[in-house]
Amino acid sequence: MGQPDSRGGGERRPDADRLPPGQRPQRGWPVTHYGPVPRFRPERWEFRVFGATADGDKRCWTHEEFSALPHETVLADLHCVTKFSMRDVEWGGVRARTLLTLVPPAPGVTHVMVWAEYGYSANLRIEDFAAGHTVFATHRDGELLTAEHGFPVRLAVPHLYAWKGPKWVRGVEYMTADRRGFWEERGYHNIGDPWREQRYSYQEQPGEGPEL
Repeated sequence: MGQPDSRGGGERRPDADRLPPGQRPQRGWPVTHYGPVPRFRPERWEFRVFGATADGDKRCWTHEEFSALPHETVLADLHCVTKFSMRDVEWGGVRARTLLTLVPPAPGVTHVMVWAEYGYSANLRIEDFAAGHTVFATHRDGELLTAEHGFPVRLAVPHLYAWKGPKWVRGVEYMTADRRGFWEERGYHNIGDPWREQRYSYQEQPGEGPEL
């Protein structure tokens, strides 16, 4: 068994076991995304949590307010569905658990939809979203993210493929039923566990996702 990582809140695997099936180690950080890089306008930017909240209301933060939320560091590997993996990525930002505490979901919430610029979205099971190392990252290795890598906020869900962590995030919708996100509607696996090599929707087993 690996040892818990004090910063990441997850379990660290021995080096020999840290590459999921089909992955290769990557030096450097490739830029991968769909569509153009959005222009950041701080006066218009807000982060929303909405949908099936416990009190039925939504909560919004300006960029300044979001930046003032508790900042924590997570050390974790990153696995891209394009088959590269980066080891020991240090993310700094707001843990998803912090948002769940500030804006509790209703009892029937089973999934979230993470919304980003241009209507991009990624769906997650609530247990994946609530994992201790899931973080809305504003920094990498102590430096602010660049625009190409998701500034001002990107989601990191280290135990799933990286497409489940959108760049340029603008909000979270609590849901009482699953709904596919952008890539999940276009043939990617609804869950995206790299250790089970869940890359494509044709690999889904019964119960792993809504009908396409």
